[in-house]
Amino acid sequence: MVDYHAANQHYNNSGGGSTPTYMAQEDDWDRDMLLDPAWEKQQRKTFTAWCNSHLRKAGTQIENIDEDFRDGLKLMLLLEVISGERLPKPERGKMRVHKINNVNKALDFIASKGVKLVSIGAEEIVDGNAKMTLGMIWTIILRFAIQDISVEETSAKEGLLLWCQRKTAPYKNVNVQNFHISWKDGLAFNALIHRHRPELIDYDKLRKDDPVTNLNNAFEVAEKYLDIPKMLDAEDIVGTLRPDEKAIMTYVSCFYHAFSGAQKAETAANRICKVLAVNQENEHLMEDYERLASDLLEWVQRTVPWLENRVPEKTLPDMQQKLEDFRDYRRVHKPPKVQEKCQLEINFNTLQTKLRLSNRPAFMPSEGRMVSDINNAWQHLEQAEKGCEEWMLSEIRRLERLDHLGGKFRQKADIHECWTDGKEAMLKQKDYETATLSDIKALIRKHEAFESDLAAHQDRVEQIAAIAQELNELDYYDSPNVNARCQKICDQWDVLGSLSQNRREALENTEKQLETIDQLNLEYAKRAAPFNNWMVGAAEDLQDMFIVHTTDEIKSLITAHEQFKATLADADRERDAILGIHNEAQKIAKHSNIKLSGNNPYTSVTPQVINSMWDKVQQLVPKRDQALQDELNKQQSNEHLRRQFASQANVVGPWIQNKMQEIGRISIEMHGTLEDQLNNLRQYEQSIVNYKSNIDTLEQQHQLIQEALIFDNVHTNYTMEHIRVGWEQLHTTIARTINEIENQILTRDAKGISQEQLHEFRTSFNHFDKDHSGKLGAEEFKACLISLGYDVETENKGEAEFARIMAIVDPNNTGMVTFQAFIDFMSRETTDTDTADQVIASFRILAGDKNYILADELRRELPPDQAEYCIARMAPYRGPDAVPGALDYMSFSTALYGESDL
Repeated sequence: MVDYHAANQHYNNSGGGSTPTYMAQEDDWDRDMLLDPAWEKQQRKTFTAWCNSHLRKAGTQIENIDEDFRDGLKLMLLLEVISGERLPKPERGKMRVHKINNVNKALDFIASKGVKLVSIGAEEIVDGNAKMTLGMIWTIILRFAIQDISVEETSAKEGLLLWCQRKTAPYKNVNVQNFHISWKDGLAFNALIHRHRPELIDYDKLRKDDPVTNLNNAFEVAEKYLDIPKMLDAEDIVGTLRPDEKAIMTYVSCFYHAFSGAQKAETAANRICKVLAVNQENEHLMEDYERLASDLLEWVQRTVPWLENRVPEKTLPDMQQKLEDFRDYRRVHKPPKVQEKCQLEINFNTLQTKLRLSNRPAFMPSEGRMVSDINNAWQHLEQAEKGCEEWMLSEIRRLERLDHLGGKFRQKADIHECWTDGKEAMLKQKDYETATLSDIKALIRKHEAFESDLAAHQDRVEQIAAIAQELNELDYYDSPNVNARCQKICDQWDVLGSLSQNRREALENTEKQLETIDQLNLEYAKRAAPFNNWMVGAAEDLQDMFIVHTTDEIKSLITAHEQFKATLADADRERDAILGIHNEAQKIAKHSNIKLSGNNPYTSVTPQVINSMWDKVQQLVPKRDQALQDELNKQQSNEHLRRQFASQANVVGPWIQNKMQEIGRISIEMHGTLEDQLNNLRQYEQSIVNYKSNIDTLEQQHQLIQEALIFDNVHTNYTMEHIRVGWEQLHTTIARTINEIENQILTRDAKGISQEQLHEFRTSFNHFDKDHSGKLGAEEFKACLISLGYDVETENKGEAEFARIMAIVDPNNTGMVTFQAFIDFMSRETTDTDTADQVIASFRILAGDKNYILADELRRELPPDQAEYCIARMAPYRGPDAVPGALDYMSFSTALYGESDL
């Protein structure tokens, strides 16, 4: 017989660290005494129900506890079921010796479990001794159902009592102090059930003065919903002054085991929920990355052909509009895409960090959407953008030049065509056939003057042809009309030359018959025509358009103009001399009573023409003065814009460079905690944001320069393009640096790494990062590992260990190790995370120790969304013990962690 109290005392004295030995016999099991009949009845019912709850698993049961164990067969079967071990093969004979041998095998097995049986022998069991049989069953219950119960290192009985007290503490009218009187009113049983399964019992409707109803309600609910067989009758408990302690303990232990299993299932479900929640969040992040990457790449693919289009527009307004479209792209469309690209890289790094921290395989974006693919596409965009604005400005200058040349061509062509108008008809006249000698001589002189005039116009024709040729070479949009007009002028010029030659020959043939010539008129004609041509050329030059880009160029034109004005006094004297010749001829004719027939026969340039042209030149000179002065003011204004832009750019450019250096020092020098570094970086980021107004001011000044068509600036080496690129790099660098610190904080918090460890890792890394690039080469990394105590130098073993580590920190074989990869490796080496084996073990608990799990079991134990998530992704189970609807939770769990955990 087992002495329960002695066993507990021994277990307490041994500190709970070894299997208890059941020693002395308890008083109420003494051979010389009889059991209380009420207690014996309760024990029979309770122990019989308890045995049957286990024997049902083997497909059998007992009816009479002291008779059905006499042959030892069911006793051995009971021990096999509750222990999960195989006992020696029983003897099938019906003789007494066979029965005794079978019972001895069972008793030997009980003794092998550290239970000392006192006064219980096989003969007494075979003889059907009720007291000994009940004592033996109680020993089995103590060893296999109650011994393992321990709460806060108490003994089995005390642990079970403490568990009951804690679970029922919140309930009114329940005060569990023992395993007999405290359970008599049934409220304690109902409180245990309600505490774990409140939906099964309406506790508030129970009454303390109705113990039978309370007990029946608890027993029926336990049997129906908790798979706890009914072990006692309510009337037996209520009708006994003091219910049997062992019967109550046996019954209560069944409740403990039933609810402790539910607690394990809840813990397992919580673990799975946690793992699935991490997996679902990572999948959302992956989907967001794919979508953002696709949108950004699509925008780049649309923009690059537009930037690479170098087909010039035909007209200056169209080209200026194209330049404005490009500036809108730089100011409006590109900056948000720069932010999207930066945010995409940050999201990708954060996702990879979370995957590493949760022991998941690294995220591999779909083909063509890697961060490297996006960087390559962005580089292509930057390459296409590079020089685009310079090309457009060059085209605008070319079109301005073309417009200027086109206007100059039309002006000279108009003057030439005006001069040639009527000349062809004049040369075709045959007036010399009926003229007198004096008329012929006059015609000869007149023709000589015409030829002189014709030669003087040769330069203008050559200029017109040269301008037309330059317009063709510069691909002028109206080149066909220019060529047609130029060809017409050249053809007409050839015709005039041929007609002039023919007329000279005709006049020379009749020269012998001409004797009279008016020397004064001839001299007048010879001097008036060149002078008139000079004035025409001067008027043309005074009206000539000009284009300059600097104050030096306009000052040069002003100097030339001043030199021209200095010649006007000599020209005025020449004009007086020419007019004096004409006046002398008129005086002689009057003095000699010579009646002149009309205008000078040798020239069409009359004194009125000379005076009119002279007046025109006098009027054009002050206009030219004003035009040059206006252009000088414009160029001085442009020079002011250059200096204004340069003064601002020479401040902003060095400021951006200094900020880049300061950010690099913060990320390397490690002053303070990670949070201090992060705060410092965010303060720098805010100072950068606050500085944006200076960039905007510079953009406004640059816009004024562009609108003034200013193409160079000798006062600064910084262009707006340099400032923009530096500003974008500054934004990208601060964002990346902040993201690195945030990922280090995330790694530290998730892995439980101390600030001192992180400081040690950073100090070791920086010590070997000689060039402060933020990366270590293979040899530098090996030296760093050696400094941290890793054996990576030993031949074979050390080399293999270093190769393993390099495969972790440099999976892409770049030959370089970043600080984030170094931190991830050190975190993995020093901390632990959930593994596939732990998840498989959790699923096995939910599945009731089966190799598969059913959909209903998942829906019962997990939240609805995560249960459906598992069901949708679990493959059907194909094992030999498969049933319809069985799901393979093992392959699903390993898939969550990648092939490395298989």
